[in-house]
Amino acid sequence: MTFKSILVPLEESESLDSVLSTALKVAQMFNSHIEGLCIRSSLAGAIAVGFEGGVAALASTEEQFEREQDTRIDRLKTYFDKFVRKNGLSEDESSPIAGPSATWVESETTGLGLYGQYGRFFDLIVVGRPTPGILAPAMNTLETVLFDTGRPVLIAPPTATKTIAKNILVAWNGSSETARAIALAAPMMAGAQRITIVSVEGATVPGPSGTQIAQNLERHGLHVEVINISEKHSPAAAGKIFLDKAKETNADLLIKGGYTQSRLRQMIFGGATNHILNESQVPIFMTH
Repeated sequence: MTFKSILVPLEESESLDSVLSTALKVAQMFNSHIEGLCIRSSLAGAIAVGFEGGVAALASTEEQFEREQDTRIDRLKTYFDKFVRKNGLSEDESSPIAGPSATWVESETTGLGLYGQYGRFFDLIVVGRPTPGILAPAMNTLETVLFDTGRPVLIAPPTATKTIAKNILVAWNGSSETARAIALAAPMMAGAQRITIVSVEGATVPGPSGTQIAQNLERHGLHVEVINISEKHSPAAAGKIFLDKAKETNADLLIKGGYTQSRLRQMIFGGATNHILNESQVPIFMTH
């Protein structure tokens, strides 16, 4: 199995170009079909779930909100169409031999749940990394596709990397979530020139060591380097170490399991996943 179908939830953000560029790089690797999904929310739905523009919706009439939705969707459609033309993408998904393809899909919904439901028949979902202080993809979107689709999620950084999956870093913590992420990332790892597994003392759960994971990957013909940080660190500090090592090794993809602890605990006490989601400058391949 490879990533032949890619879903991109479309949201207005400063990182939308990076999201589409990241999806395109994967599509070019596997001759994939990209589907850009745009949600047209109702006024009630926007207020209830904090959908994009939900705060402004509180002061809107339904008619005003509909006009704003039309304008937003027109902007996204224009942006997506330009992306398709610029990259010479076919709109015929039935001919994968011809190369990557892309189509636009628009749906009316009362909330973000559609992303979770619709995403279940795609091989990969690409979203942007929520970034404090700028117009960025919603954390609700990321969490919906991560927890509700059962599919791997590729999280694009604010600025696209020039390459992807040539130099991979695995943030290993012993967990079943990260083990699953490694298994699902196999098509990308197969073409990597370098794979580095990093584990940090104090930020792991009972499970195999990084060396054991490397041994298994080497059985598949992959060359793997292991970095074990023996000095004990907190999970939050481990997140910074993973990103520092990604920078040191010039990684262009980071593989990470999603939320080994509960989301609430990570929000209150911090955690490696939170730090990576807030700060990563490379794409993150994540599953839960």
